[in-house]
Amino acid sequence: MMVGVFVISLALISMSGACKFESSSFNITGIVCRMTKPAALVLNQHTAQVIQAAFRHASYPDISGEKSMSFLGKVAYGLTNIQINDLSIENSTVDFKEDDAIDIAIQNVTASFKGTLSYGYTGAWFVKLTHAIDFEIESSIDLQISTKLMCAKGRVAADTSDCYLTFHKLTLHLQGDKQPGWLKQLFTDFISFTLKLVLKGQVCKEINFLAQLLADFIQDRAENFLQDGAIGVDISLTSFPVIKANYMESHHKGLLLYKNYSVIFNDSMFAPSLLSESRMLYFWFSDHVLNSLALAAFLDERLVLMIPGNELREMFEMEDTEAHQGIVQEIFQGNSYNDSLAKVWSLTPPQITLQPEGTIVKSSVAVELSIFFPGAEPTMLLYFEKEVTVTIQPAYVEKKLVLHLADSVIEPKAFKCALERPEDDKSLRHFLQKIISVAGIPEVISRIEPALTSLMNSKGLNLFEIKNPEIITKEGYLIIQLDFGFPHHLLVDFLKKTL
Repeated sequence: MMVGVFVISLALISMSGACKFESSSFNITGIVCRMTKPAALVLNQHTAQVIQAAFRHASYPDISGEKSMSFLGKVAYGLTNIQINDLSIENSTVDFKEDDAIDIAIQNVTASFKGTLSYGYTGAWFVKLTHAIDFEIESSIDLQISTKLMCAKGRVAADTSDCYLTFHKLTLHLQGDKQPGWLKQLFTDFISFTLKLVLKGQVCKEINFLAQLLADFIQDRAENFLQDGAIGVDISLTSFPVIKANYMESHHKGLLLYKNYSVIFNDSMFAPSLLSESRMLYFWFSDHVLNSLALAAFLDERLVLMIPGNELREMFEMEDTEAHQGIVQEIFQGNSYNDSLAKVWSLTPPQITLQPEGTIVKSSVAVELSIFFPGAEPTMLLYFEKEVTVTIQPAYVEKKLVLHLADSVIEPKAFKCALERPEDDKSLRHFLQKIISVAGIPEVISRIEPALTSLMNSKGLNLFEIKNPEIITKEGYLIIQLDFGFPHHLLVDFLKKTL
């Protein structure tokens, strides 16, 4: 379970082959996911449910054999229709073995199996007899799983083939009282060894299967989380997963997946020392990843905003001075706000720079204000272009993305107006500057916040119990660190798909 949920974290943590990591710009790390020991302990609380699924989902083959017995001749037997009847798990623990594996120990697995016992024997004074009787097997087992993190086809893979079952009890109960006492003793002693081998083989095989299934399930979720429409992110591994005494970590490409566009990173700033071990989960993003996503949003024509007349009225009336209202009336030329529409769009892909003071976004923006007349083409009242640079401090509060505007710089570029005013008119320039800084930029941010929150919720982020999330920006990279509660919805979805 733990192996899979690590992957979700975006990553993003099963053995079907090896990965070759070449030294090239295609293997530069753009995203890193680190899960610490406290997170593993939380996830381990429900490991029992996955282990129970492994026991119940395993197919147990029929067992047959024979043994020569004094005075009885050969005794042949067969155990068929073996099924799990009851199962409980008392406790499980997890430990990280540095540069080696994740050890999961499950103690006191109490399991009972039922089926049909068939047997027959021939002897000097006996004719051949065949009997069938229902049986039940009670067992008490400890399970030790050493999970090695590997790479298969660019993904994290979990190899749990190092799996051991220790039997503390294995008792065979035959139904009915008419069978001779020696029969129960015979089959208990004779079958136990074979039965233990069968149970170990099938249960460990199923655990390995479920571990890989869970890893793929979670990684599919991670890829889906970083995809919207035609825009996606390549989270293939750039190196083998890392296991340390207090955390495990995976490194991912973070390359843009959008149509035929290719964005290559020239370097990576990541170093293990950039992340601590005090929180459960860490995500590290290079600013290259954010710039790639901004480019894709621009190319996909998503950076367009339409502001209707009633909202324009609120924006224009924020500054209720005589000079201000005079310019507004000049622009609208006596027409109603209700007949107007403003279009705001980005002329160039936004450039994102990550700094300690926040996320700095720079872009050339165009604004066109038009008026609509019945039965006629819209008339352009005002058009201008600005170079806008904003500093944003992001946060995730009460399951909502919050973008705090820390600073903004606006530089004029092109300008067209239906008014008979020169382009360098100071009062008009001041008016536009004021409207953009006081109302325009906050309006754009107020649209982006719910849009991104809705997008994240559509991927299921709001279903997670995220505790005290922090978004920290540094020079060239961003860190998201958080604690969390057990993701019950993921386990439920996985078990529904598996069982």
